[in-house]
Amino acid sequence: MLRDFSVQSLFMGVLIAFVGFASSFAVILHGLAGVGATETQAASGLMALSLSMGVCAIVISIITRLPVSIAWSTPGAALLATSGAVQGGFNAAVGAFLVCALLIVVAGLWKPLGRVVSSIPPALANAMLAGVLLSLCFAPVKAIAFNPLFGLPIVLAWAIVGSVNKLYAVPAALVAFVLVIAFGVEMPDGAFAKLSSALVPEAEFVPPVFNAAAMISIALPLFIVTMASQNIPGIAVLKVNDYHPNPGPLFATTGLFSLFSAPFGGHAVNLAAITAAMCAGPDSHPDRKRRYWSAINAGIAYIIFGLLAGAVTTFVSLAPPVLIEAVAGLALIGAFSSSAVAAFTEARTREAAAITFLVTASGVSFAGVSGAFWGLVAGGLMLALARFSRRKS
Repeated sequence: MLRDFSVQSLFMGVLIAFVGFASSFAVILHGLAGVGATETQAASGLMALSLSMGVCAIVISIITRLPVSIAWSTPGAALLATSGAVQGGFNAAVGAFLVCALLIVVAGLWKPLGRVVSSIPPALANAMLAGVLLSLCFAPVKAIAFNPLFGLPIVLAWAIVGSVNKLYAVPAALVAFVLVIAFGVEMPDGAFAKLSSALVPEAEFVPPVFNAAAMISIALPLFIVTMASQNIPGIAVLKVNDYHPNPGPLFATTGLFSLFSAPFGGHAVNLAAITAAMCAGPDSHPDRKRRYWSAINAGIAYIIFGLLAGAVTTFVSLAPPVLIEAVAGLALIGAFSSSAVAAFTEARTREAAAITFLVTASGVSFAGVSGAFWGLVAGGLMLALARFSRRKS
């Protein structure tokens, strides 16, 4: 293994971790807060996810000698942000995280469940994801309306840098966000003392509560979004780069590490999709057999970032919430456009996808269950009705 190490893989691993963390940690914090997490619990969840991602990437890559990149479920966090608090508060959300993790483990070990997830029409899964992301993608516009001097620098940094290199667009927006806070937002008394005290990470155990509303509103949609938007595309990226792992054990392993992070506020760990291409591609190393070191190095960097989660969360809390929502929204625009295009590509499923999208995007909950679940149900019924009508004719 040590002979396979290279400086190129070291730099790529650090870049992967920086892009993965900086481009979406705002979404994670916003999502955890959306289901009732306090600032301390959100920091604990961010740290638990980062540590689980790092250790999982190191373990899998050492065992398989494949460049398997691990990430947190960014679409899942976006789902949490729109779900709202459920009965039982954040404790119930943690119970749902545990159930979701168990479902991922079972999907990896028990093939029938994996086949059921794979059989969900991609158009409906993408429409549900697009509906979840829509309201979050409004946040940059709302930030400009809130205060143009705060919102415009963040959006302009994202747009200008993204026109040159999309990979650095969100990190550029994050830099602009930091500068806006540092020079534009009046710091409350004791802010710096609070920030320095947060440098020591604190993991907060959250006793889980299990109830039906949280299972249907959070656990099931989170499982579907994580599998359809992260795990399955992650395997596809590896195959494109001529790596052919057995998907089941990889899914089960990410589910186990999700179980480890859930009691401390982490929602889900999964295979990466975007950073997977960086990890498995030729930029990682010319010799494809040595690229797994990029995933290992990224794992180490994720662990380091995770230990700084308390300070990151405290610093973010100093800004108006709409600004961190703006960064999160910018990070999700690419995912929204991709899922929306995929949802409405096929004419046969377009109407069912539209129903799924509209019900989900409405944000309306019925019987304590979030719109994401009902959107999938409504779209599925519409699709089944259309197929039945075609058979009759």
